[in-house]
Amino acid sequence: ITNYSLVILSDELIQAGWAKCWSKRENRPYYFNRFTNQSLWEMPVLGQHDVISDPLGLNAAPATGEGAGDPGLGNGQRKRRPSEEAIQGGPNSFKRPRVRIYWDLDVQTNAVIKERAPYDYLPPHPEIELQRAQLTTKLRQHYHELCSQREGIEPPRESFNRWLLERKVVDKGVDPLLPSECDPAVSPSMFREVMNDIPIRLSRIKYKEEARKLLFKYAEAAKKMIESRNATPDSRKVVKWNVEDTMNWLRRDHSASKEDYMDRLEHLRKQCGPHVTAVAKDSVEGICSKIYHISTEYVRRIRQAHVNLLKECNIAVDGAESTEMQDRLVYCYPVRLSVPSPPQPRVELHFENDIACLRYKGEMVKVNRGHFNKLELLYRYSCIDDPRFEKFLSRVWCLIKRYQVMFGSGVNEGTGLQGALPVPVFEALNKQFGVSFECFASPLNCYFKQFCSAFPDIDGFFGSRGPFLSFSPVSGSFEANPPFCEELMDAMVTHFEDLLEKSSEPLSFIIFVPEWRDPPTPALTRMENSRFRRHQMTVPAFEHEYRSGSQHICKREEMYYKAIHGTAVIFLQNNAGFAKWEPTTERIQEVLAAYKISGRSLSSPGPSSASAGDKDSKPGHERSASLDTPGSRDNSSPVDKTAPEVANI
Repeated sequence: ITNYSLVILSDELIQAGWAKCWSKRENRPYYFNRFTNQSLWEMPVLGQHDVISDPLGLNAAPATGEGAGDPGLGNGQRKRRPSEEAIQGGPNSFKRPRVRIYWDLDVQTNAVIKERAPYDYLPPHPEIELQRAQLTTKLRQHYHELCSQREGIEPPRESFNRWLLERKVVDKGVDPLLPSECDPAVSPSMFREVMNDIPIRLSRIKYKEEARKLLFKYAEAAKKMIESRNATPDSRKVVKWNVEDTMNWLRRDHSASKEDYMDRLEHLRKQCGPHVTAVAKDSVEGICSKIYHISTEYVRRIRQAHVNLLKECNIAVDGAESTEMQDRLVYCYPVRLSVPSPPQPRVELHFENDIACLRYKGEMVKVNRGHFNKLELLYRYSCIDDPRFEKFLSRVWCLIKRYQVMFGSGVNEGTGLQGALPVPVFEALNKQFGVSFECFASPLNCYFKQFCSAFPDIDGFFGSRGPFLSFSPVSGSFEANPPFCEELMDAMVTHFEDLLEKSSEPLSFIIFVPEWRDPPTPALTRMENSRFRRHQMTVPAFEHEYRSGSQHICKREEMYYKAIHGTAVIFLQNNAGFAKWEPTTERIQEVLAAYKISGRSLSSPGPSSASAGDKDSKPGHERSASLDTPGSRDNSSPVDKTAPEVANI
């Protein structure tokens, strides 16, 4: 693995794939192009033969001198000798890739903030990140076991991920991922989602026989639960009578349609639901409380190990000097940490075709070559404590591991939590409304190089301005596409209105949220009634798409998935923001046109039918109409109450 030396390359060369590296054998720098696998001793020159943009060399500069014999080099440049080049056809060589860019890191920010002190999070380290990953996985297993043992159900899909999101809204603990200081201890999000799957999970129904079986199973499960729990006599009587009535109806009516069965199920749920909820309440609260307290213990262990590691490196945690900040306005800048970073262990890097593989102690994480180059650029722009890139690989490993653990281990699990807008929409927002900042993103899915994200301790090295709920801009134009967690969205609206109320400078937020109407979410209702609302529009279901949260590793054909629910786009602006970025008819039409440009066949909802709805399906709420539309998720029906989206708080 080569070590990075002090980088002095221009942005144009960096964008073309060039990096300055250090040859340990020759003890001098050389230049390597990740796109073409070329290695040069001299500084590369723009205009030389680029095998990607100019495969025939028609625009190459005239070749003279030592490089004349090499058709791929001009301007007298000399390649490194063949013994030092990668063997053609070897495991790290690859054919000319088609480079697709899903970001624009050249856009400068217009977000102005008050200068702020560094964060007191402990700096990342692969050893600690590995321990956090193992304990988080163990916590997920505890959750699965508690749901199975106490209630006889599988954990609602994505409910653990939304629990992490919801807890971080109120958490005052020291760990960037796991909650440890929350009030109340029982999560409303987790309680709601588990309760909605009791006595059984109600799945999407397409055929009459499925509806009949579901009605029978629900009746049996409700009767069994009310008889086995400590229910009141009245509750037992009501549930027993309704179940017997349903069973008699099933025996005698064999000509019922699917709609008849679904209507009967809805009636049974309304009659029995409150009584079932009452007997399960204490048990479900126990599940939520148990998971929270285990998390608190895990945070204590992680913190202690982290502090010990820093002490071994003679780094004081509690003795970090507090920085006095002047009360002045500055353009927003990446998060800084108050505690210095310890030396980093070796992380191995190799490429398998177009995939960068980083390994630490046998634990491998992967990212495609394009996003690996993007992380290098973000690191170059944002990191101030590692000019020689000596800690770059270990920090990339920590970053990818953190998001991998947050997503979960299920197939396509969690990827919807990092879903992003299509590139043409970002371009239109920037051109028409001056948007230069994302309120909810990550280094892996961001379009701009300035953004807020969930994990300031690691994301800050790659451009993050920290969690949005603790980010207080005075002016600027912002895009917000939050994870679809109701508690987080509600806290987001509160923060928007506080910022717009306090600032007299131009301030604008363009928010993209699901148009859930049955019932409407508190966040959507509050924004529609806000005095700062300047315009609102809806992008219809099945007519627009999101970029996958696993874009850094997924296949190209899985990059986009269609939205199975409408998306509400709401403009919240103060007076100065409205005057500067007024949502005129012409500007709105440009944004809507960008959605049409971005649309391809829109034939698939995502990598699988189980993941696409994460940006679109409403968790923990009932629905009133059934959709049998081809391509919609299995858990997007009206009775699927826990259908699962970024984890960017």
